Amino acid sequence: MSTIEYPIWVWATFFAVVITALVVDIGIVNRKAHAPTRKETIGWSIVWVSLALLFNGFVYWVVGRQFNDWTLALGQAKLFLTGYLIELSLSVDNLFVFLLIFTFFKVPKKYQHRVLFWGIMGALGLRMIMIFAGAELVERFHWVIYIFGAFLLYTGLKMFQDSDENFEPHESWIVRFATRYIRISKHYDGDKFFVVNDGVRSGTLLLLVLITVEFTDLVFAVDSIPAIFGITTDRFIVYTSNIFAILGLRTFFFLLADMAEKFHYLKYGLAFILSFIGVKMLLPLAATGLIMATGDAGGSAFGGLLDRYLRHEFDQLVINISLGVVVVAILLSVIISIMVAPKPKPEKVEDE
Repeated sequence: MSTIEYPIWVWATFFAVVITALVVDIGIVNRKAHAPTRKETIGWSIVWVSLALLFNGFVYWVVGRQFNDWTLALGQAKLFLTGYLIELSLSVDNLFVFLLIFTFFKVPKKYQHRVLFWGIMGALGLRMIMIFAGAELVERFHWVIYIFGAFLLYTGLKMFQDSDENFEPHESWIVRFATRYIRISKHYDGDKFFVVNDGVRSGTLLLLVLITVEFTDLVFAVDSIPAIFGITTDRFIVYTSNIFAILGLRTFFFLLADMAEKFHYLKYGLAFILSFIGVKMLLPLAATGLIMATGDAGGSAFGGLLDRYLRHEFDQLVINISLGVVVVAILLSVIISIMVAPKPKPEKVEDE
């Protein structure tokens, strides 16, 4: 499916909505550092999800009005929703690692929101660079999409085996790099990132936490951005769905922090989604290979089906299937997590 050129005013509207939401969030609601209540986090979770869905409707209206093609508009709206769900589900999984970081550094709960806010502000710029660079790369060298697909398939299969339980923030290279080249104290000073003592400016422990969260998010983006490229290469859809998923990250963190253990099977649902998207991205290569190997470019029913697939005649069907798979995988992993208790961890037996 070819990408759509969106008018400047549509981009301006998107950034206006994002900036306004951030100003209201940090400048009014969370102006003072505090630990949000359960009622507050649930309320803001509804706000962020509703904002994303309203923008999804805006995309549908803009495309339908601009091209006078409401079928195309529906397709773009589905792409946005699929991308948003993928990014949101992957972001939720990332929250568990953020929880480990905050727990390890013993970050007071009332300062965690500030760290997540500035971490997300950095992600807005970094992800824009990565998304636009990736889209340009795919547009110039289409075969790169197959590398992304193979990477996602490998990552998804690896997620079925790996666990984040052994993650140790102090062992990460970014912590060692930061503490080696940046003067950082070993304590917190309120919600400050920098302090000046005896004329010497140094970073607080909260700055080290922010650096760790920022680069951890950057590592996660290496998985999530190729995943949405498996749905669409439309820069506007990829970036906006990505950012709307990130915007609610802080609120979802506090909402899920107390119930992280309840979603112990979510990881397997995400692993399945990444594997599915990886296979989907590799299908055109496999179809081309089958046609070349059999010499059947439409002579039979199967060859004709492959040829029609390569000519993008099934794009709308593929979008519907992708959206359905993502929704079902997330729901099933959450339901199974609630219904099935996690396996008990084997106790370590120490030698006498």
